[in-house]
Amino acid sequence: MVVKSELEKLGLEYTVVKIGEANIKEQIPEEILRQLDVELRKSGLQLMDNKKSILVEQIKNAIIDLVHYTDDQIKVNLSDYLGEKLNHDYTYLANLFSEVKGVTIEQFYLNHKIEKVKELIVYDELNLTEIAYKMHYSSVAHLSNQFKKITGLTPTHFKELKNKRRDTLENV
Repeated sequence: MVVKSELEKLGLEYTVVKIGEANIKEQIPEEILRQLDVELRKSGLQLMDNKKSILVEQIKNAIIDLVHYTDDQIKVNLSDYLGEKLNHDYTYLANLFSEVKGVTIEQFYLNHKIEKVKELIVYDELNLTEIAYKMHYSSVAHLSNQFKKITGLTPTHFKELKNKRRDTLENV
């Protein structure tokens, strides 16, 4: 919404505005581009004109969408999914991502999966078996092992810590 608003203020016509991307119908003069960048930075956003940075953002957005906003299990592995979605060789994507972010695509993906698992544990609507199924783990043991490897805690211990933090005022 911020990007759309700033584009409209500057009288720029766009075809698409979505996370990490805006398609402008016309060539933007340098002065307007600088002005747009200044206004976006006020909102914590910035323009990216470097093709590598843009591609890294597209990788991040694809993974975040997959983990946090898609309930459908991908039928192929992550490398095939990203390669097809972004129309690039996965090896190139992986090398670029590691170079720019200092972490592998797989680690970024796993970190987001574990963050989603934490969120589901905190919501307390699903048990671990249901969470493992929803997050496409082969078993609860696999989920627990990965969770402990990344957080240093078992899912059960994490849930207990969450519950301990939520004592009633009378028990404090």
